[in-house]
Amino acid sequence: MKITVVGAGFYGSTLAQRVAEGGYAGEVVLTDVVAGRAQGLALDLMQSRALVGFSTRVVGTEGYEQTAGSDICVITAGKPRQPGMTRADLTATNAAIVADVTRRLVECSPETVLIVVSNPLDEMTALAASVSGLDTCRVMGQAGVLDTARFRHFLAERAGVGIDEVEALTLGSHGETMVSLTSLATISGVALAQAMTPDVIAEVVARTREGGAEIVALLKTGSAYYAPAAAAEVMLRAVATDESGRVDTAAGQGRLPMAASVYLDGQYGLSGVYLGAPVRLGRSGVTEVVELALDASELEALRVAAEAVGRRQRDVVLAFGPGAMR
Repeated sequence: MKITVVGAGFYGSTLAQRVAEGGYAGEVVLTDVVAGRAQGLALDLMQSRALVGFSTRVVGTEGYEQTAGSDICVITAGKPRQPGMTRADLTATNAAIVADVTRRLVECSPETVLIVVSNPLDEMTALAASVSGLDTCRVMGQAGVLDTARFRHFLAERAGVGIDEVEALTLGSHGETMVSLTSLATISGVALAQAMTPDVIAEVVARTREGGAEIVALLKTGSAYYAPAAAAEVMLRAVATDESGRVDTAAGQGRLPMAASVYLDGQYGLSGVYLGAPVRLGRSGVTEVVELALDASELEALRVAAEAVGRRQRDVVLAFGPGAMR
């Protein structure tokens, strides 16, 4: 199993470390445009093998030749948010980067599975799918696992229980039209509506939606990477080991499937858009979009999210996709 991570910033390097230490990849290639950065980090990671005990080979490069034959490629490249910025503010800058990176990756690895984490997430995932020419099941975005982890964390903190006592799921966009499924969430086996007051639930949902912005504001420069890298690694592991995309209790959500930004083709009454939905993953990418029983308000929220991000996705693909004028 060969995995490429594009972008050797905090996110990419942390992800490379998690994958290397996970033991399921024979080789991890870390590539970055900054001269020496990926090579230095790869060497540092390799020197940790004797201490940590992993056998994965980590390679650093500034190009794409060494990425050839990758089974999975993760695109972390792009500018991070700064305080006061929304994810949408990064669209033009990151679209050019993601389009170029996608072309280079697929030229070297035409059968790869692509996982996009660059922001704005849903738009960049749709762009990567268009540019790559890959089947849509082989292109997905990482957001739902991260947003769900934040939702579960805030619920556990407010309820004063351990994280493994909380089951929850977050769908929709990775942004203002995020949909936290309060109807399916439980705390210690008790339905969320019975475990918390409506005001507290609304507060947690709002904080989850702004979870990334809260960290950006605290850091002043840069954005979150520990939890995002852990979320991407959960998806990578599911694809690499053909685990069918279930996140077990130790890593995530128990009985609920994981969520990812995937192409919808009729599921939940939505089509032609990349949006956060429950999925199962395997070696071929997205093996199933799981249709859960949502309440009417959640279905409507998903429709609103699809309309909002779908419009932006069409604009980005038109401007930066395969037929765009440059």
